[in-house]
Amino acid sequence: MLHRLLLGGLLCTTLPTSFLGTASARNLHLCEGYRSPDGRYHSGFYCPRLTDPPAHRCCCRHGDRALKSCCPQLEFESLRRVNLSNVPTPARLRNPLPLLAVGLYGLLVLTLMTLDFLHFCRLNQRCFYSLPNSSHLGKHLASSFPHRCPQPGPARGGTRQQELPTAQPGARRNPAAGAARGPAWPRREEGPSGRSCPRPSPARGGTQRQELAVPTAQDSKCDEQGAAGQLRQEGNRLFQAGDYAAALASYTRALELGAGPPECAVLHRNRAACHLKLEDYAKAEADASKAIEADGHDVKALFRRSQALQKLGRLDQAVYDLRRCMSLEPKNKAFQEALHDLGSSMQEKMKLMSCTDSKVEQMFQILLDPKETDTDKKQKAAQNLIVLAREEAGAEKIFQSNGVRLLQLLLDTGREDATLAALRTLAGLCSGHRSRTMAILAELGAPRISAMLGAEHEQVSLAACNLLQVMFDALKEGLQRDFRGKEEALVLDPSKELKLLIAHLLEMLTREGASAHGRNNTLNLLIKVVPRKSLRDPNNSLTLWVIDQGLKKILEVGGTVCEAPGSLLATENSRMSAAVLLSKLYSDLKCDAERETFHRLCEDYVRSWFEGHGLAGKLRAIQTVSCLLQGPSEAGNQVLELEGIMESVLALCASVREVDQLVAVEALIHAADKAKRASFITANGVTLLKNIYKCSGRDSIRIRALVGLCKLGSAGGTDFSMKQFAEGSTLKLAKQCRKWLCNEVIDAGTRRWAVEGLAYLTFDADVKEEFVEDKAAVQAMFQLAKSEDRSVLFAVASTLVNCTNSYDHEEPDPQMLELAKYAKQHVPEQHPKDEPGCVRRRVHKLLAAGVVSALTGMVKSENPALTNSCRELISRVFLAVVEEAVDRGSVVAQGGGKTLIPLSLEGTEVGQAKAAQALAKITITSNPEMAFPGERIYEVVRPLVSLLHVHRTGLENFEGLMALTNLAGISERLRQKILKEKAVPMIEGYMFEEHELLRLAATECMCNMAMSTEVQELFLAEGSDRLKLLVLYSGEDDEKLRRAASGTLAMLTSLLPPICRKITQVTDHWLEILQALLLSPNEELQHRGAVIVLNMMAGREIAAKLMESEMLEILSVLAKEECDKPRVAQAAKECLAQAVACGLIKPNVNGE
Repeated sequence: MLHRLLLGGLLCTTLPTSFLGTASARNLHLCEGYRSPDGRYHSGFYCPRLTDPPAHRCCCRHGDRALKSCCPQLEFESLRRVNLSNVPTPARLRNPLPLLAVGLYGLLVLTLMTLDFLHFCRLNQRCFYSLPNSSHLGKHLASSFPHRCPQPGPARGGTRQQELPTAQPGARRNPAAGAARGPAWPRREEGPSGRSCPRPSPARGGTQRQELAVPTAQDSKCDEQGAAGQLRQEGNRLFQAGDYAAALASYTRALELGAGPPECAVLHRNRAACHLKLEDYAKAEADASKAIEADGHDVKALFRRSQALQKLGRLDQAVYDLRRCMSLEPKNKAFQEALHDLGSSMQEKMKLMSCTDSKVEQMFQILLDPKETDTDKKQKAAQNLIVLAREEAGAEKIFQSNGVRLLQLLLDTGREDATLAALRTLAGLCSGHRSRTMAILAELGAPRISAMLGAEHEQVSLAACNLLQVMFDALKEGLQRDFRGKEEALVLDPSKELKLLIAHLLEMLTREGASAHGRNNTLNLLIKVVPRKSLRDPNNSLTLWVIDQGLKKILEVGGTVCEAPGSLLATENSRMSAAVLLSKLYSDLKCDAERETFHRLCEDYVRSWFEGHGLAGKLRAIQTVSCLLQGPSEAGNQVLELEGIMESVLALCASVREVDQLVAVEALIHAADKAKRASFITANGVTLLKNIYKCSGRDSIRIRALVGLCKLGSAGGTDFSMKQFAEGSTLKLAKQCRKWLCNEVIDAGTRRWAVEGLAYLTFDADVKEEFVEDKAAVQAMFQLAKSEDRSVLFAVASTLVNCTNSYDHEEPDPQMLELAKYAKQHVPEQHPKDEPGCVRRRVHKLLAAGVVSALTGMVKSENPALTNSCRELISRVFLAVVEEAVDRGSVVAQGGGKTLIPLSLEGTEVGQAKAAQALAKITITSNPEMAFPGERIYEVVRPLVSLLHVHRTGLENFEGLMALTNLAGISERLRQKILKEKAVPMIEGYMFEEHELLRLAATECMCNMAMSTEVQELFLAEGSDRLKLLVLYSGEDDEKLRRAASGTLAMLTSLLPPICRKITQVTDHWLEILQALLLSPNEELQHRGAVIVLNMMAGREIAAKLMESEMLEILSVLAKEECDKPRVAQAAKECLAQAVACGLIKPNVNGE
C-alpha cells in the first residue's frame, strides 16, 4: 500500500515540471516526433544518429511528404534560408526545473526499490548475512532486522534448501544429461537458501564509531555454517558427476561442522540419496528417517525412505511412506506409479502366503503321522517343506504356524530322514533373520543343536553344521530381510549367544562318543566363524576368547594319536583341520603380547604331556608339536626348542614300536623346515631314516621315512650347486615316490605321502623332467587330488608350482654376482633344464595330461585344507599355463576362466594378484563374452581393476589396462561396472605415466570408456586438463598413442559439441595438431583428424578459423584422393560442403 501512495505522489510531482519544461529553447539537433501524410506516427530522434556521419548534426525535412532526417549544417541553412552564424547561441539551461524533476524522480525510484526489497525479505523471513561482509549496506540492513533471523526448527514456509534430484520410478531421462545426472524430480525446482546469522546491531543513540571487528562465537559459528554450505555444494557437484562415495563424504563433513536443523535435514536427505546409489539401503533408510524427523512433510525424504524400505523387504512400511507422499502431492505421477508397482508386489506376496497355509499343515501331518508308510510321499513332503522355508514368505508362515515346535517333534522321532528334513528347514528359517534365529535357539537349546554335530550319520552331522553356520551368519551380520523395528526390540546384542554356541562347539571337540566326521565338521565351523573376515576389523575379542577357553581342546585334537588306546576318534583330516584352525587363530592376533600368550599356552600344554606321563605322554607331546608345525609354524618352532623334544624325536625313530616310529618320523619331516635344523637332522637322522625305510615292514612308516629323506635331500632348493645327497640319489628317491603313488592297492592316506615327497624333490629339474614324462604318475596325482583326503591338496599344488617354475625368482644383478665371486661367496646356479624352453615343454605336457581340470576340481572343494596358501599356489600354476596365448583357449574350455574368478577374490594378496593377472591375459586375447558367458563377465571387472593399483608391477598394470579396454568396448553395462569400481581415476593416472606402453594402454582404455556419458562429462569439467592431454597426445611422435588420443577426440566431438569450442581453448597449438593429423601418412590418423575437423565445422566461428588457415588447402587435396583413401576423401568433402553452407567459401565454376 505504501509503495502505491508513493508512486501516485511521484506522478503528481513530475507532471507540472514536465509541463514547464515545454517552454525550453528550440534545439536544432532534435527531430521531434511527427505524423506522416499517411497517418503513421514517427518517433523523434537526436542528430547525428549512429548510422549518420558525424557532420550530420541538424534535423532536416524536405517537404511535407518527406520524412525527417539528419543533414549537415550547410544543407539545413539552405533549406531554411537562414545563417546560423548570425543567430545567438541559446543558453544551455534556461529552466533548471526539468533536471531537478529527473533527479527527484530517480531518487524516488531508488527509494521504492529499496522498500520493495525490504518488504520481500520480511515476507520470506530472510536475513542479510548472505550480503558481503565488506558491504556497508549489508551490515546496516543486517543490524536493522535482527529479529527476522529464523529460529532452529523446520521451516514450513519460504523456500527450501538446495536439494539433489531424486531418482523416481518412471521418470523420463534427458538423453543429453547423461546417466550420472539421474532422472528429473517431478516437482518444481527449488532455489538454494541458507540460514543467516545475526550481527551485532549498532548502539542506539549517538553516532556509531568505526572500530576494528572482533571475532565472536557467533562469527565462528557462521563461518562453520558457510563452510558447511560449501561442502554441500561440493557434494551436489560430485553427486551429479556420479562420484557418490565422495559426495557422501562431503555431506558427512558438512554435518560434522554443526549445521542448523533445516540444513541437517537436507544433508541427511542427500546422504540417503548417496546410500541408495551405493546400494546401502539400511543406511539410506536411517538418514531419510532423520530428515523426516526434522520435517514430516518432506516428500523427498519420504520417497527415498520408501525406496530403501522396499529394497529391504519391508513392503508395508514402504507403502505407508508412499501414501504420505501421495497425500502431500496427489498429482505426482511418479508417486502414483511407484505405489501401483509396490501394491502389485504386496498382492503377490499375500497370495503366496495364503496358498501356503494349508500346504504347511498338510506337510507336517504327513511327516509326523506314524501310520504313514508311503516313503516317497514323506520324502516329497520333506522336500517341499525345505523349499518353502527358503522363501521369506514361506519361512515366516512356518514360523507363525508354530513350526518350531513341530520341527522339534520331527527331531524327537529319531528317524534320519525326519531329522534331515527338520534341520534343513530350520536352516531356511534362520537364514538372514536374526530374531527367528534367537527364537529357535531359545526353543531348541544350544546343547542339542551342537550335539547333533557328533551324530554317527554323516548327512545329519553335515546338516547340523550347515544350520549352525546359518545361525552364526544371522547373529553376526544382523538382519537382511526382516523388520528393523521388531528386530531391535527382540535382539540387542548377540555376542552372548555367539559365545554360548562357540563354547558348546569347543566342548564338542573333546566329547567322548562324538564321531570323527562330527569333530571335523566342528573344526571346519570354528575356522569359518571365529577369526575376523578382514584384518581391518579392529575387534578380535572372539579370537582371544576362544584361545583362552579352548586352545587346549584344539591342541588335544591335533595331538591325538589314533593308534593309541583310549584316544579321540579322529582322522588325518582332523589333525589338518586343527592345524588350520590354530594357524587362523594365530594370524588373527594383533600384537606381540597376544602372540606371547599363545606361545606360552602351547608350551605349557606340550610340557604338561611331555613330563610325568611316560612314553605315552611324550608321544602325545610330539604329535602336538607336529600339528603346530603344520599350522602356526612360528609357535611350533618355539615349542620344538624345549629341552628334550628334538632328542626324543630321534630316539623314537629308533623305537621298535610302529606307533612310535610313525609319530616320530612325521615330526621329523615337519621339523626339517629350517635350514639349521635340517643340517642337524641330516647329520644325526639320515641313517635312522634309511634304516627305517629298509627294515620297517609297514608301508605307512616306510613312505614317511622316504618323505623325510626327500625333504632333507631338497634342502638346497632350486640351487643346482647345493646337493645334500650324492649324485643320482634324488632321482632314486623320486622314482620310489612315483612307484608308491601309482600303487592303487595302498590306501589314499598313505599314497599322499608320496606326493609330499615329490613336492620336495621337484625342486630338482631332473626330477621335474622325469615326473612330467611319467603320465601314469601325473594322472595318479590328479586322481588323488579328487579323493576324500583333501590334505593332499597343498602337496599337489606345490609339485605343480615346482614343475612349472611359477615360484618367485629374481634375476641376480651381474655386478653383485661378480662381487660375490670375488669375495668367494656362494653363488646360486640355475639348472640347465630350468631354462624357459624346458619350462614351456613341461607346461604343455601338463596341459595335455589335464592339469586345468585337476586344478578346477581342487578349487571347488569346500575344505579347510584349501587354505589361502594353497589358493596362492593354484593361482601361480594357472598364471603359468596361460602364459602362451595359444594355450588360453583350452584353459577356458576346461573351466579355467570360471575357476580363476574366486581365486582372484579370496586368498592372499599375492594369490589374488596372480589369478587376476591370469584373467587379464585371457581377456586380452580371447573374446570376453565367450570366455566368461552370462553374468560371469561382470565378476571379472573387480579383479582386473585391482591390477591398476600403484603397488602392482608395471606388467600387471599394463595387462589390467588392456583387459579393461576390451571389456569397455563391449557394452554400456560393463562400462558402468568399471565406473562403479572407481577405475577411471586410476586410468587417468596412467595416462600421465612416463612408460610409453602404460601411457598408450591407458589412453586406449579411456577411448572406449569415453562412450559412457559420465566419462564424457568429465572432459567438460572446469579446471581439468583431461582434454588438453588428449589434444597434446594427438600431436606426439608415437603413432599408436596418436591414434588412441585422436580416436577419443573424434568420439567426444561427435557426442559433445561443446568439446569442439573447448579444444580451441586448451592449447594454442590445436590448429597445428589437427593439420599434422591430416598430413600424416597413416590413413587412420588422417580419417580421425578429418572427423574431428568435420565436427568442429558445426560452429561458424571455429569453421571460419579453420578456413582462414591452411586447412582449406589440405582438405581440398584430401577430397581428391577418392581412389586411394575413400573414407578420408569423403570426410574432407563433407568438411568443404559445411564450409560452403556457412558461406565461408564458394564452389568452383564446375561445382567443385
